[in-house]
Amino acid sequence: MPQEARRTGRTATVQRTTKETDITVTVNLDGTGTSSVDSGVVFLDHMLANFSRHSGIDLMLQCTGDLDVDDHHTVEDIAIVFGEAMLQAIGDKTGLRRYGWAIIPMDDALARCALDLGGRSYCVFGADFRRPVIKGFSTEMVEHFFVSLSGSMKSNIHLKILEGQNTHHKIEALFKAFAYAMKDAIAVSGNVLPSTKGKL
Repeated sequence: MPQEARRTGRTATVQRTTKETDITVTVNLDGTGTSSVDSGVVFLDHMLANFSRHSGIDLMLQCTGDLDVDDHHTVEDIAIVFGEAMLQAIGDKTGLRRYGWAIIPMDDALARCALDLGGRSYCVFGADFRRPVIKGFSTEMVEHFFVSLSGSMKSNIHLKILEGQNTHHKIEALFKAFAYAMKDAIAVSGNVLPSTKGKL
């Protein structure tokens, strides 16, 4: 089996300040899964740390947001900035696998993710949650996080819960499935642009 190609230096830092949030995100696609995440939304921090560990992508994220209002602006803006950082770090897509998919179990929960880094934004999300909030993270914002991320990362993201009842398990399984799908999609396996169009 031929050795997998590896492109180094795929890093990016994006900073964004509005009247609602002040966010800085740094990603290293060729990292070791090290993270430092502080958004003020405890359960989102846990999910992003899980994403980092399981994808192998280093993630440094600092956010100050208007959590006195609610978590909406913070979660949405983190997704936007995170997506922009990922898009910049991916850079030239020559040799990129482009596609990734995973089915991940977590106790009673089973999550599926398939994604395409082909430059078009689209998100399909299928999950229902019994609990409205987990440690400051409104569960209705899980879908909005991935919709916003798809837009700024210019990617297709399809996520679905296939089995499960426990809200914590279902959300964590979704983020882990996303992590493993992303790990596959960002891998460099050659020197050919993965598109018949000649541009991504």
